Amino acid sequence: MMSVIVENPSLNVWNDILERPTQKIENIEHTVLDIFADVKRNGDNAIVKYSKIFDNCTLNEFEATEDEILVASNNVSDDIKSAIAIAKQNIYKFHESQKRIYNKVETTKGVQCWQEERPIEDIAIYIPGGSAPLFSTVLMLAIPAKIAGCKSVTLLTPPDSEGKIAPEILFAANECGVNKIFKIGGIQAIAAVTLGTETVSKVSKIFGPGNQYVTVAKQLATKYGVAIDMPAGPSELLVVADDSAIPAYVASDLLSQAEHGPDSQVVLVSTSMSIVKETIKEIQKQIEKLPRKTIAQKAIDNSKFIYFDSPNDALDLINSYGPEHFIINVKDESFYVNGVINAGSVFIGNYTPESAGDYASGTNHTLPTNGYSKAYSGVNLDSFLKQITFQKITREGLVNIGSAIEVMADAEGLQAHKNAVSIRLKDL
Repeated sequence: MMSVIVENPSLNVWNDILERPTQKIENIEHTVLDIFADVKRNGDNAIVKYSKIFDNCTLNEFEATEDEILVASNNVSDDIKSAIAIAKQNIYKFHESQKRIYNKVETTKGVQCWQEERPIEDIAIYIPGGSAPLFSTVLMLAIPAKIAGCKSVTLLTPPDSEGKIAPEILFAANECGVNKIFKIGGIQAIAAVTLGTETVSKVSKIFGPGNQYVTVAKQLATKYGVAIDMPAGPSELLVVADDSAIPAYVASDLLSQAEHGPDSQVVLVSTSMSIVKETIKEIQKQIEKLPRKTIAQKAIDNSKFIYFDSPNDALDLINSYGPEHFIINVKDESFYVNGVINAGSVFIGNYTPESAGDYASGTNHTLPTNGYSKAYSGVNLDSFLKQITFQKITREGLVNIGSAIEVMADAEGLQAHKNAVSIRLKDL
């Protein structure tokens, strides 16, 4: 592994150094558009076609049956069931705590305004499958959906070549009360819940991570009136470390994201050159023992090791990058905790590995990538809710604000708006 250490890079090269190893959207969009058009024209038949092409699977039925769910439950080990139970409890507790109580406010005497929450009725959650079926993501998305009160939760995940779904995904989905489970992955899955087919119903919002094709498909879904949680593509992690960090821990965290896929990106920013060099040595040792070494190695080849003399410059670069996962392994934690502006989720201290957030600490692991943390939050309870405003105005209240409404409406040239108030004021 050739690891290049970049020392004190100037501001004008930060974007080049930290460019994500992803394809340009225009290189993917043509494929996505073609598949959406095919699904719109041919419905289920198009789903069958693309499942054969991309998943090497001939689908006779899209939806997982109760028998399949029962068999899956029997095939999941007691250890995994226990682990899922712990994670479920913590994820539930954290997201349940996000419920809010809104107060009614009298903005002017006789004018009462308030806000209430309503669940999004029908949602879809996309769960990546393939070489690493992410059953943990089922918990992260289905649990807050159920807390929010979503009536219909549809799960989509790619099948294997035999048309089967990983038993852990089926078990977790059943445990979390998912309503429908479809063996459909990739662009065609997103197209199905965006457009609707003979078998798959259209939804109002799509959640879940995926590869670059799924990410672009989700973005295209918004053009058809379907909302998405966020653009969530290949995983990424940035660690900031000083002399108080433990190189073996830092290396393990970087590798934990690198093994997601060859297009994952991991970054080490440090004010200690010795920590950088020792971490690189640890990566070389630890990667040899990983079953997913080949995948991790490709990501590590695109990794960045950046040294700064100044913590202020390090923090500025981190906020410029906007990492999905941000680990703080420094003595003065508060400097970065208080200073971070752009990050999906933050992990503080030597004993807070990123994988804790991926699985069982309670926070959500569905997070904005590719710099979108500058404008997007990670999935939370609010992601599954809509806030509706209400107002009630008495006779006295209309008298108090009526003239202001009339003047503003008249100034904007909207006479009917003014008349809607004036006609009432005349009666008062």
